[in-house]
Amino acid sequence: MQFIDQAEIEVEAGKGGDGIVAFRREKYVPAGGPSGGNGGRGGSVIFVAVENLQTLLDFRYNHLFKGENGGRGGPNNCTGASGKDLIIEIPCGTAIYDAETDALLGDLIEPGQRFRVVEGGKGGLGNQHFLSNRNRAPEYSLPGLPGERKFLRLELKLLAQVGIIGLPNAGKSTLISSLSAARPKIADYPFTTLIPNLGVVRKPTGDGTVFADIPGLIEGASHGAGLGYDFLRHIERTRVLLHLIDATSEDIIADYNTIQQELEIYGRGLGERSQVLALNKIDAVDRETVDLEALARELNHLSHAPVFIISAVTRTGLDPMLQEIWRILDVMNAAEEEVGVLQY
Repeated sequence: MQFIDQAEIEVEAGKGGDGIVAFRREKYVPAGGPSGGNGGRGGSVIFVAVENLQTLLDFRYNHLFKGENGGRGGPNNCTGASGKDLIIEIPCGTAIYDAETDALLGDLIEPGQRFRVVEGGKGGLGNQHFLSNRNRAPEYSLPGLPGERKFLRLELKLLAQVGIIGLPNAGKSTLISSLSAARPKIADYPFTTLIPNLGVVRKPTGDGTVFADIPGLIEGASHGAGLGYDFLRHIERTRVLLHLIDATSEDIIADYNTIQQELEIYGRGLGERSQVLALNKIDAVDRETVDLEALARELNHLSHAPVFIISAVTRTGLDPMLQEIWRILDVMNAAEEEVGVLQY
């Protein structure tokens, strides 16, 4: 499946129907009068979030979306039919921006959430609307108003509670395949992962937590280097970052600092996000020459975050790491519930 997480489109609501000029001509009605009806309202364009879509691929080749025009008014004071609203389905987690001003217009996260992005034009008034004591036979009406029109940028930001980050070849894809049923492409070269991979990891209680393997983070990612800038946005919705570090690296501390610097430069609160660190690939490390415990203590001193020594391949150390992630998420959930109770 091709992963498309950005799209630019144009949306235009339907034009309102024109009002008409008409007069009553019924038999046995000696004094006719104006009877031109108003035009119908144009159809709006509405976004709705759905669960069965995972990409913005539907918008790659179709860039113009238009609501239905309102119907023309009719005689006998009949109002024209309203244009049908255009319902556009988008994946949950899609943010809607004004492409010209870069303003955030809407952010649809929950399934079924709706957002009316452009309003249909108002219908024109028929001549019956202008009847008065001074003008008993108005011979004019008003045209319908055009619908709103906007150029939009859609950005899909994955909905995952835990984001797995790290330099290429840190073992992120291997880890998510070990923790869940996800089967990402795995190979021994940089940028094997070209799209974010999602996997559901089961808690001891049976609840599922979504983990996301975020690809392409290298030095300069926040400025567009590698693949990182395109996918840093997917970390924005995560609650906990699992920072994976290759224990076979020649400079583990430098690797850690590289990713942290990119998070800080990108901004949007990523540098302050709760983190869990994991030294991965210990199965490939000579424990007699490399003091992993000392490196873990140094990382803990730098990050003030818990550090675990693991192997995604042999599944060594994964359970204590997961227990810490569950603990952090439970604390966050409890704090949110308490805030909700206080606000209530």
